[in-house]
Amino acid sequence: MQWASAVCAGESPQNSVKHLTEAILTQLQNGPIDLAFLFVTPHFQKGYDTIPHAIREALGCETLIGCSAGGVIGGGREIENHPAMALTAAQLPGTTCKTFHLTSQALPNMDSSPTHWHNCLRVEIEPKPYFVLLGDPLSFDMEKGLMGLDFAYPGSVKVGGLASGGGAFGGNALFVNDKTYYSGMIGIALTGDIQIDTIVAQGCRPIGQPFSITRCDRNLLMEIDHKPPLTIIKELFESCNKQDQEKMHHSLFFGLAMTPFKEDLSRGDFLIRNLVGMDPKSGHIAIGALLREGQTGQFHLRDAETSTEDLQWLLTKYLSEGRPKPAKGALLFSCLGRGKNFHGKVNHDSNLFEAKIGTIPLGGFFCNGEIGAIGGNTFLHGYTSCFGIFKPTS
Repeated sequence: MQWASAVCAGESPQNSVKHLTEAILTQLQNGPIDLAFLFVTPHFQKGYDTIPHAIREALGCETLIGCSAGGVIGGGREIENHPAMALTAAQLPGTTCKTFHLTSQALPNMDSSPTHWHNCLRVEIEPKPYFVLLGDPLSFDMEKGLMGLDFAYPGSVKVGGLASGGGAFGGNALFVNDKTYYSGMIGIALTGDIQIDTIVAQGCRPIGQPFSITRCDRNLLMEIDHKPPLTIIKELFESCNKQDQEKMHHSLFFGLAMTPFKEDLSRGDFLIRNLVGMDPKSGHIAIGALLREGQTGQFHLRDAETSTEDLQWLLTKYLSEGRPKPAKGALLFSCLGRGKNFHGKVNHDSNLFEAKIGTIPLGGFFCNGEIGAIGGNTFLHGYTSCFGIFKPTS
């Protein structure tokens, strides 16, 4: 297994294709290229229907998927707000790549059997597939899709992101080989001599203590430990230092424990969700997630420093788990709300990844939503960086 990554900024479409493919072919000289991931900023929107074919033809690549992107990642660089393309490619001996496209109309309902999903995607449950998923946020219910995929393919890793760069319906593009779609979800199922490890960095840290949800209605949080949630928030505010009090005004989030039976809950155990509304009269707050009584929660804060610490902590934790096979390549799906404007520096997440994991080919893009697992279930995230780390099994 060999991987390569390249990025090209500010060139014409023709020159970008030429430079990208030459860079990839220089890195992958021995044998055919089996898979490529292509991400293109909307500055090249007129070429959405032709660029994937040109890339695939120049590489002699068997399979290509990708999408439009508000910013791209490749070759050790993160490029935002400028014309750019990023290309990541791999030689995958002993691996089968199977692509699919699913529209909202064809999305199975939640009462469908796993077999219905298998037939719809034309992907069997055995051997266990690993999924990379890309979707259009304006036309496809990705949260519903992820719930269905977890149901149909339990234990299969799913990682990816929502296309970006298009400001209106039909403005985002999804690439599958020589075809370009402007709605739905695309993906690739990988089986054989391959596995994908994931890291999901939500960029938050817990404050206060974990608590129990004692009364709720769907996404409405009505009682925490038998108290109104706003009462708990006020008590938490009074106990915080001035810096955290300031952050609570604009960067307070709700963490829902996804490993409820774990005694010592830490960062990676919580699904982070927005506070979407508050009622001062009742003390209730609305959360961007469905709730159940008895669940464990904890409030979290987010800022650039915390985001850096969170990613460093998760990368260190990943290394400490003693992975038997070295990483060969990786994809990064990072929120449009991260990057230079948030961290104050370019290449922030890419540089941290290289410093911890090593110099391996890394590609990806800045998303309208990121896909990754917390506590064994796959979710659509915001403000997050999700890494898919590829390695052989043999």
